[in-house]
Parts: sequence; structure tokens; C-alpha cells
Amino acid sequence: MKVITRFAPSPTGFMHIGGVRTALFAYLFAKKNEGTLILRIEDTDQARAIEGSIQHIQDSLSWLGIDWEYGPDKPGPFGSCIQSERMDSYRAFAQKLMDAGHAYPDPYTHDEITAFRETAKAEKRPFLFRDHRPETFSVWDGKSPLRFKVPEIKRYEWNDAVRGELEAGEEALDDFILMKGDGYPTYNFAHIVDDHLMGVTHIFRADEFISSTPRFLSLYDALGVPAPVFVTLPAILRDDRTKKLGKRDGAKDVLEYKTEGYLPSAMVNYLALIGWNPGTDEEIFSKDELIQRFSVDQIQKSGGAFNEMKLKWFNREHILKLSSDEFLKHASLFLSKETYTALNKKNLLESLVPLMRERIQTFSELKDMDEAGEFSFYAEAPTYPVSGLLPKDDMDKQRTATRLKQVMSLLNTLNDSEWHDQKIKEVVWPYAEEKGRGLVLWPFRFTLSGRGKSPDPFTIAGVIGKKETITRIEDAIRALG
Repeated sequence: MKVITRFAPSPTGFMHIGGVRTALFAYLFAKKNEGTLILRIEDTDQARAIEGSIQHIQDSLSWLGIDWEYGPDKPGPFGSCIQSERMDSYRAFAQKLMDAGHAYPDPYTHDEITAFRETAKAEKRPFLFRDHRPETFSVWDGKSPLRFKVPEIKRYEWNDAVRGELEAGEEALDDFILMKGDGYPTYNFAHIVDDHLMGVTHIFRADEFISSTPRFLSLYDALGVPAPVFVTLPAILRDDRTKKLGKRDGAKDVLEYKTEGYLPSAMVNYLALIGWNPGTDEEIFSKDELIQRFSVDQIQKSGGAFNEMKLKWFNREHILKLSSDEFLKHASLFLSKETYTALNKKNLLESLVPLMRERIQTFSELKDMDEAGEFSFYAEAPTYPVSGLLPKDDMDKQRTATRLKQVMSLLNTLNDSEWHDQKIKEVVWPYAEEKGRGLVLWPFRFTLSGRGKSPDPFTIAGVIGKKETITRIEDAIRALG
């Protein structure tokens, strides 16, 4: 049996972390088993559909590297993957149910149904529409809701690949709506028709669908089609684990994390471990490694918390694995065009990678550093007040200039092949220890950066090179008179 999974979001304009995790698990399982992932758009609730959402869904999955064989951009042998373009299929299956006596037009008005509900509430019993099922049915005109007539009121038992053996009693069955008055199918009907026609073998879903499963099974029975394998995923909880993560708890659209400078590989890695256990203490995985290791029997039943601090840790670990070229490709999206061009013109970008990499957890932090001017002094010699060169423990210009001259003399003992931060520190550090670190290193660093806070002077000198370092020290000595 070829494995076919699907991710079927509604185009409502927000890609929740929970939905993305569902897509990821369906993708990993399909790829692990050399199967197919279908991206299906469930847009039958037209009132909730938001323009541009389909593209947003595709952009979100594409950013994460979750690709699909069939989708809104790639129809399959079964036709379109957009439900609003599959109306003929739903009408055909609705007719099949009517012909078999398993569907009927809803004869009641909204007010009448409301009255039924109120009566049930007053009598302290659950409201079941089947208690009010008419004895005879009229012909459906396509303008009123069409309801499913449950063929048999019985207890259902089923197996869930994660939760194991589950069951529900007769009270879980009712005559639910198949086709709405606006002519569109309900989710309860459309997804079953589509899963059947698209050959879906495994449904990765949220735990909220467990309670509806008996109704789904009853409809599968009425249509005479086999049910797929249900794979119910654990909930994603907010950090304190008291409830599911929602928008009110700070849940973000997944593409916000792209804007904030998270790597897609880090997001995939982190989400995979919320509800799935690899069976070892390992935490860092590439997408290919996740595909190789993923197994449904290692999906957990209990919910897992989403913690942004943990996500940042994963992101930093993935940043550390990037090559210099990969790092700069991401950095270029967050550095200003002016800064990137200036640093690139002087061939300083690659030299700055270790420094940048060491200081960030997300790439957006580079933007903050750039806006604060933390890269400008690498490309251009800084301008500064002379008073800034003077260490607080000795404000004398001549003594400061003398110490800078000695630093310059020590640096001139290094040839170009020796010029790197560790070697620079080796030749300057003993002198700084002898005269006082602050007295030597403060003016040395301020000379190079023009800032009260910046990386150490050895790092800066190593990046900008010997010639530029000596030139800046000479300029500082002249400024001190």
C-alpha cells in the first residue's frame, strides 16, 4: 500500500504553529515511506476565507522545506486540491447517500431547531437532531441543508495509531449536516469524500477530532468506503502547560519567525520534537535525519509545551552549523544594503562571520546591531571626541599617546601572515598587564571603534587588518597632540 497523507488547512489568514506541526508530521511520514503528501485547501466556509491565504499557506510550508506532490498549484489525477473547485464530487456523493436513504433535507427553520435545543436543555438531556428526524422526506432542492441519516445507532470502537483502542457510545452519533443551505459541503462531509477520492491512507490530525470520529465512521460505513488510519497528535501547549497554545497566549503566524530571523531548519527541528521522541537524548536533527528517524509509534500521547527560549536555543545551534557562505546569505537579508555593500567592498564580511555568529541567537539581532552602528566602524574609521580616548584612571593625553605608540610598535612586529586576533593579543597583552589593562586596552579599543562598548580590540584589529589598524592608531596619536 502506497502511503498518502494530506495537510488540509482552511484559508483563514493565519498559519498556527499547531497546524504547521501537523503538516510537518504528515510530510515526514510520507517521505519516510516514499509516499505522497497532498496540500488540500478546505475553503467551503466561504465567510471565513481570506484573500491571499492560499498563497500564504504555500509560502509558509515552502519556507520550512515542506513540499507537496499535489496542491492548489498542482492538481492531481483526482482533480483540484481546492474544495470550492470540487463541488461536483460532493453533490455526487450526496446524491449517492440520498439514493441509499442515508440523507434527507432538513425541514426545520432555525427558530424551530433553537426551540428543540432549549427544550433539551430544560430537560437536562443532550440535544440530538435524530430525535426530531421526520418520518417522511421531501425531495432536496439544493437550497436547504441536507442531513446525514445515521444508518445504525450503535457503539463504535476504533484504533488510533497514537492513542490506541478508543470507543464511544450511541450518544456520539447524530444526523449532522452534509450540505449547507448555501450549497457548500460541511467539513464533516467534504473531508471524507476528498480523502476517499484522493486515496489518503493516513490522517494526521489534532486531538479535537477524536470526539467526532464516531460520526465519521458512520458516514464511512454509509458510503461503503474504508476509513484511513487515524494518527491523532498531542496538543501543543503554552509554556506553563495549563492549556493549548493560542493567539491570546502569544502564538504567532509561522512566517513571523522568518521575519524575526529564525532558520527554517531550526523551526522544523524544534517542532518535530514537540510530541515526537526519537528514543535517544539527541536534540539536533537535519530535515533528512528527521525523515530517516521519524516513526508514528514514537509520537507521544501527552501534549508538549512551545517555549520560545528553547526555540532560540535550537536556532543558535543551527546557526553554528552554517557555513560562512550560508551564514552570509541569511545575514544579507537583515543587514542594511549600505552596511552590507560597505563591508563587502572592503572584503570584511567573511572575517566578521565568527563575530556575528558568536553574538546572535536570531538573525534579526544583526539588524538591531547594524542600526546601533555596531558594524560601521569596521568599514570606515570612526570619528570621535578626543576625550573618548582617555581612560578614566588617567586622563592625561600625552601618557595615553605614549601607550598607544607602544601598542603600535608591538603590532608592527607581526607580519601579515601572523595577523589574527589571538596573535595580536599575545603581543599586546603582556604590556597591558604591566601598565594596567584599562590604561592600554581602553584607548586601543576606542581608537579602532570609536565606541564605549564594542568587541575587544584584538577582534576588531584582526578583522580590519594590519594596515587599517596602524592607520587608526596613528590618527589617534595625532589627535592627542
